[in-house]
Amino acid sequence: MIAKQTLRDRKKEATASALAEAAFELALEKGLDGFVVDDVVQQAGYSRRTFANYFSCKEEAVAAVAVPTTSVEEYEKLLAGLPQAATPLDVLYSLMQMQFTAEFLLKIRKFISLSKQYPTLEPYILGVFRRLQMAAQEALEPFAHGRYKDGYTHLLVGAVYGAFVPILDGGLNVLLPGETEAEPTDAIPFDQYLNSMFEYLRKGF
Repeated sequence: MIAKQTLRDRKKEATASALAEAAFELALEKGLDGFVVDDVVQQAGYSRRTFANYFSCKEEAVAAVAVPTTSVEEYEKLLAGLPQAATPLDVLYSLMQMQFTAEFLLKIRKFISLSKQYPTLEPYILGVFRRLQMAAQEALEPFAHGRYKDGYTHLLVGAVYGAFVPILDGGLNVLLPGETEAEPTDAIPFDQYLNSMFEYLRKGF
């Protein structure tokens, strides 16, 4: 089950988020080679020692901004609103609607774009998706336990989250929430893509 957060946990999360946001903004503004850790802590208003308590390097801090910060309360509200008979796909559909906000999708797309320019960021992409998948596995546990084999839910989570890689790296022409087309194209709105993907998973390919 998803662990409850204490006040200390929330403060630590806020500190990590502030450092990550500062690193990400500097990377977008100056490029990864255009700033150092001292610039990050100065912009975020923390010490270099505090930075070292959360991140081993600026690359790790930049990558941290691409992980959604969903509170335990939000998870609990989501799960409480689902019927006990909900299928793993029902849970994942609701979870992705909560996690994949317009702000998050835009950030992770920018992060992937940065990683193409600066290869030292590439190893962190896997970590971002791993954390998303771990959160999904935890959310699925109450609905899948005793009804589905562990291998099934791992495979399902991998398939669902893997389907978003081509959206974020530009492999598929999908309009993120809030985006508009500069000129008429064959771009698919994000909500339409999400619904189509889950329809394939429910009915088969």
